[in-house]
Amino acid sequence: MLKYSLVGYDGSATSQRAVRFAVDMARACGGRVRVVSVLQITEGSADPCPLMMTDPGPKRCTRLLEEVRELVPDANQLIDAEVVRGSPGDVLLDQVNRHGIDHIVIGHTERGALARWLLGSVSGEVLQRAHVPVTVVR
Repeated sequence: MLKYSLVGYDGSATSQRAVRFAVDMARACGGRVRVVSVLQITEGSADPCPLMMTDPGPKRCTRLLEEVRELVPDANQLIDAEVVRGSPGDVLLDQVNRHGIDHIVIGHTERGALARWLLGSVSGEVLQRAHVPVTVVR
């Protein structure tokens, strides 16, 4: 039985559907949902220090919690949320070990082959590397 589901959240329509799906599963199984948004600093970008100083984690986490609470206002007691800096796939997979996650729910946004080749696919990476069940929501 699924007790603690992880949702990767970026504010997209598919990640919003993933949150709703995970909350429905948590209600059915008596579990909880951990919502994680990843603040990614891309390689080759301008100096990352000013970006990290201008977008502090606590403020972004507060905005994340507000967004998620608006999505499922009657499920606040089921949800934990956090903003983490790093590579999305690595962060999500690290959360599994760090927090005892037994299920991952992730949204999938269709991209063209070129964009997928250049940017990669977080859902594909998680599917390949996860050691817990993964549900991909479209």
